[in-house]
Amino acid sequence: MTTTAAPGSTHLGRNYWKLWSASVVSNFGDGLSAVAIPWLATAVTRDPMQIALVTLATRLPWLLFSLPAGVITDRLDRRKLVAAMDVLRFAVMGTFAFVVLAWQSDLPTPDQIAGGTADLPENGTVLLVLLYLMAFLLGTAEVLRDNTAQTLLPSIVAKDRLEKANGRMWGAEVVVNNFVGPPLAGLLLGLAFALPFFINAGTFAVAAGLVFMLAGQFAPKGKVTSGRIDWKTEIAEGVRWLWNHDLLRSLAFLLGAANGLNAAAMAIYVLLAQEILDLNATQFGILLSGTAVGAVIGSLVAHKVSARIGPGTSLFVSLIVLGGSLGGIGLVSSPFIVYAVLVIEGFFIVLWNVITVSMRQSIIPDHLLGRVNSVYRFFGWGAISLGTLLGGVLVTVGDTWLSREWSLRLPFLVAAAVHVLMVVYALPRLTNGRIAEAKAQASKAEDSVDS
Repeated sequence: MTTTAAPGSTHLGRNYWKLWSASVVSNFGDGLSAVAIPWLATAVTRDPMQIALVTLATRLPWLLFSLPAGVITDRLDRRKLVAAMDVLRFAVMGTFAFVVLAWQSDLPTPDQIAGGTADLPENGTVLLVLLYLMAFLLGTAEVLRDNTAQTLLPSIVAKDRLEKANGRMWGAEVVVNNFVGPPLAGLLLGLAFALPFFINAGTFAVAAGLVFMLAGQFAPKGKVTSGRIDWKTEIAEGVRWLWNHDLLRSLAFLLGAANGLNAAAMAIYVLLAQEILDLNATQFGILLSGTAVGAVIGSLVAHKVSARIGPGTSLFVSLIVLGGSLGGIGLVSSPFIVYAVLVIEGFFIVLWNVITVSMRQSIIPDHLLGRVNSVYRFFGWGAISLGTLLGGVLVTVGDTWLSREWSLRLPFLVAAAVHVLMVVYALPRLTNGRIAEAKAQASKAEDSVDS
């Protein structure tokens, strides 16, 4: 039996805090990589497209493997799957850390990169290719790991506590991912280029150990499919369920558009920070921590905001603010203003995530949760790959017709403009009434199955 806090209880349970701790530790490592990986890329190339391809290599697996990952999630023990993927990420990152260590003497220092005085290594293409490979393998493991982790929570926490549990989880993840990891990565890079990669590998190992410690059985419940996998049929079942659910289908489209546009802007963010905001590696890490400040606030009050103004209104306002944030970053040159914008953005990112993730966990039947979740994330995260590529293309084309400064600003401004169309699409769809109706229908369907 799984350990789940009773409905109405304020106690989230020991299993929740083990899963929470594993998430925090692994996200701390991700925060180190958020600075270390793009900074390493700029040590071997200044080409915006090649730098964007590093991010693309990480996100492309979401487009390629999300749907098969959902099938696997709905068949196997979800605890073991999450832990196994953390072990795999430990092996990949640890191996790459030794590669960086071997190249370290040939790489320019982070300060030389930020100051524009770096001499790029002659054989840097080899390291860049290995960076692409590492990013792709990590992204592939992340697809199965993250999709499965989201299906674990409903087995650990009662449905009426999901928004609070997700809020605590998202808040802690963003703090270590954006507030602790990035600034520390800047300091570690100054000591040794390979150091943040070694520490990141260690965080994956610790996270795997914590997940293995979860007590209980975490196999899917309900009408679980067994025997030989019929990939086409089982994937189609998840696709069909999501497509027939008007609310979740609309949210999947909106998430895909929002993530794709944000990825287009952030693909070359490191160049904007270096060339327009004039930041070094440590300052770049501190800048990214602005998102975490807003996220901490959001994680503490998201469930209260949702209860006060309604989940539909919360999501609609979040969509407007996130579009405005992209436009603001694309127009200003002060890192202080950008930091303030990121604080606001962080709050509404967490508000959106807490509401939508909790909604999926409470509406989707458990035996379909992995597959439907994977289809949802296929739209939401698969679009990141396309958006990342779009960002590189926009800057490359912009370099031909615009100044370097405005070509780096272009992806942010395009993303903000498209957000206007998304708001128009969302207006009749993201309402409090539609969300309440969807939850009531899901509860009624579950009660009929239990009886």
